[in-house]
Amino acid sequence: MKQPGTLEHARELDLSDPLARFRQQFVIRDPSLIYLDGNSLGRLPVKAAKAIERSVSEQWGEQLIRSWNQEWYTQSARLGRMIAGIIGAQPDEVIVSDSTSVNLYKLAFGALQAMEGRTEIISDDMNFPSDLYILQGLIRQLGDRNELRLLESPDGVSAEMSSLARMISSRTALVTLSHVTYKSAYLYNMKQVTDLAHKHGALILWDLSHSAGVVPVQLAQCGADLAVGCTYKYLNGGPGSPAFLYVRKALQERLENPIQGWFGEQNPFEFRMQFRKSEGIRKFLTGTPPVISSAGLEPALSMIQEAGIGPIREKSMALTGYVCTLAQQWLSGEGMQTGSPAPPEQRGSHITLKHPEAYRISKALTDPSVGDFVVIPDFREPDNLRFGFSPLYTSYEEAYHAMRKLKDILAGKLYLNYPMSRDPVT
Repeated sequence: MKQPGTLEHARELDLSDPLARFRQQFVIRDPSLIYLDGNSLGRLPVKAAKAIERSVSEQWGEQLIRSWNQEWYTQSARLGRMIAGIIGAQPDEVIVSDSTSVNLYKLAFGALQAMEGRTEIISDDMNFPSDLYILQGLIRQLGDRNELRLLESPDGVSAEMSSLARMISSRTALVTLSHVTYKSAYLYNMKQVTDLAHKHGALILWDLSHSAGVVPVQLAQCGADLAVGCTYKYLNGGPGSPAFLYVRKALQERLENPIQGWFGEQNPFEFRMQFRKSEGIRKFLTGTPPVISSAGLEPALSMIQEAGIGPIREKSMALTGYVCTLAQQWLSGEGMQTGSPAPPEQRGSHITLKHPEAYRISKALTDPSVGDFVVIPDFREPDNLRFGFSPLYTSYEEAYHAMRKLKDILAGKLYLNYPMSRDPVT
């Protein structure tokens, strides 16, 4: 074994990596570009590019509208069944539809209607802001009869289960949280929180956007009621790929879809004037699905199925642990602090490093004139640098070079060469 903290050690880890073979199945044209933003947008799988091209050139270009009967009409359910296997659900409990925000709106609305008489929604101050925006708007639309209460994190990194337990009561209609929080990567214990909600008769809705495809999720085993998630992060579906939603089988007839559209009708092509809701999970569809932006998702999901969530999770924890060790050795004296939980079992697949100059540091990392590599992380206000590690294509050598460049930037204060003004997308 080579000495830890050396390039030779990183290369040795890559040689023993059972998932290393998947890296060649992604489009990687520039070996000097180290992409550590898979927690926001996954790399392009080679087969996904081919599938999208086929959808455009053959299905749209040649078959035209005939493609609806050949593949398109059943696409949402087919992809839902594949995702169900990845998130521990039954095949008829998941369907691909719309965006994460729209799906959250649908399921939160249905939950609040089903739990009429209860007045509280419980979330936390680490939740993705869009989720909170949806809840705030929904409360207004329902006449302000519900109150959104947020569990406060004691450190901005993790949550206290005892505090959450005290918040949930007989007044609680819905508990909704991100399974992995977007800033710190804190990983909630799904079974523990679900049991807390059910103890008081409340429903639970999980956002799986930062966990699906990289963290073992067992929705059915945990008794979870509802879930949503996107497909363009660790599921590698691509920008614009649609989201998914999960509704526990026993709840599907009880919950209503507030956005009734023709794809949620019993038989859309009868064109009845009066809506008749579909049975089962299909009732939560609304409009025409985005078939082209869904086309690349099937081969991407197939890779995750082939690799297995167990090995993916093992490498994820190893990669993030490796980076935490390097950060502690190389960066702690440069004002950089870790903003993710220390125990690997309590975090997802990204690591957050905090520094007052995090934004300008991110600009230096992406600058090709600095060092031998371009490193792409992302920045989150006010002082968070996030490094996302997608185990199917991220190597230990890439992690080594990224942390080495970060060390050089901090030691030389190279970030001072960049303006304070923010780009529109950070």
